[in-house]
Amino acid sequence: MSGINLSDLITEFNTWLAEAEEKEQNDATAMSLATVDEDGLPNVRMVLLKDVNEDGFVFYTNFESAKGGELLATQKAALCFHWKSLRRVVRVRGDVETVTDAEADAYFSSRARDSRIGAWASQQSRPMEGRFSLEAAVAKYGAKYAVGDVPRPPHWSGFRIKPWQIEFWKDKPFRLHERRQYTKTDEGWMKAVLYP
Repeated sequence: MSGINLSDLITEFNTWLAEAEEKEQNDATAMSLATVDEDGLPNVRMVLLKDVNEDGFVFYTNFESAKGGELLATQKAALCFHWKSLRRVVRVRGDVETVTDAEADAYFSSRARDSRIGAWASQQSRPMEGRFSLEAAVAKYGAKYAVGDVPRPPHWSGFRIKPWQIEFWKDKPFRLHERRQYTKTDEGWMKAVLYP
């Protein structure tokens, strides 16, 4: 056994994230999310981390979006956090699962009301005739849910990336950077120190 466990890696990640939240000007929880489409072509975009623990890294989106469809189809993804102010990067690769309805409902209800209306109104990733069509949809759902709670749309939920590889990268002088890669194996988490 390696003596390394996922709990230790998540603790280190959370330490780095807390430092980033103090130093980064905007969105310390921003991460690039890489997927592949039905033709095997890569796709990458920015999303926001909403939770992380030993179960994985969680974010929320429209399941009918390009990323939603790709994640549901392949059930694999990669993440990359780049904290420029700290000169650090964390890369994650893993399997994908959906969060529970209870988790999705709890997070959805914590969002601003206008963001909840937007989740109903936006046909994410699909062509839009013009800005007016989006504004009309926002007005339609704003009127529909003018009183009371805004329920979570059935096509809106969360994904959890369950890591099987995590890499911590730290800037060092003369581009002789520090890279520690941890990979889950049948024997446990194994560490490799990589050339920069």
